Amino acid sequence: MMAEQSTDLGATWPRLKLADWADTRDTLHLWTQIVGKIRMAHAPMANHWWHVTLYVSARGLTTSAIPYRGGTFDIEFDFVDHQLHIRTSDGRRRGVPLAPKPVAAFYAETMDALSELGIPTRIHAVPNEVDPAIPFAQDHEHSSYDSRAVELFWRQLLRADRALTEFRSGFVGKVSPVHFFWGAMDLACTRFSGRSAPPHPGGAPNCPDWVMREGYSHELASFGFWPGGGEEGAFYAYAYPEPDGYADHPIRPSDASYANGEYLLPYEAVATAPDPDRALNEFLETTYNAAADLGGWDRATLEHSWNA
Repeated sequence: MMAEQSTDLGATWPRLKLADWADTRDTLHLWTQIVGKIRMAHAPMANHWWHVTLYVSARGLTTSAIPYRGGTFDIEFDFVDHQLHIRTSDGRRRGVPLAPKPVAAFYAETMDALSELGIPTRIHAVPNEVDPAIPFAQDHEHSSYDSRAVELFWRQLLRADRALTEFRSGFVGKVSPVHFFWGAMDLACTRFSGRSAPPHPGGAPNCPDWVMREGYSHELASFGFWPGGGEEGAFYAYAYPEPDGYADHPIRPSDASYANGEYLLPYEAVATAPDPDRALNEFLETTYNAAADLGGWDRATLEHSWNA
């Protein structure tokens, strides 16, 4: 059973065990891939695939405005009313209910809704970064949707988004938005040193190596949250290329650990800390220090304190 929640969900760090929503998580992951690929089909290219991501909104996840011919449209997962909203800048809209249904049905309904709005769209209709990769139109296996669990996950994203946005503000060098990558289903923010990086080796399942090489073309330190890596998900941090000594650098809080090229801090360790925001900020700051100090970043140029 899922943990009981405060009546004011916005005032707490929502608790959601992965084991309680694994099937729903996998279905939602594939639904976000469909919507993300629709954005990718129409949005102009941006460095490191920033044009394909979704963003946390006041009701769920959104594409933001997508250009189409002389106007725009957007798509939003509404995790309050559990609808997928497709809206155009001329005032038209269509909806797709978010409810238990196969990926194949969600895919067909979403594409039909776009066609009805005069936005016919073709995507590479096979998921990325998952294995096996069942084509969307053929996926009748993933069909779970627990609306309560999805809402709790979104509220976790709200807390993570706020923390990462605050952390992002102290960096005046090149830095990504806080955005949701549907490939790995993670909310991420990435800082860059300004130097190019060696070619990435690739290796992500069902994802061309050239995609990874563009994403990691410049030296970086990345931070985020994903529904994996702990009983209730985990915050992560990694550097590319990883500087010597990175894995042994002092990191706080003590619940953080290093494995397989990244630091992980279980979500539950943050949620149960006396001061969750401080615990998470310590993790973000100390893992950034490890990447920037050991990597020889020009920190005086790249950072700024707005309180100074």
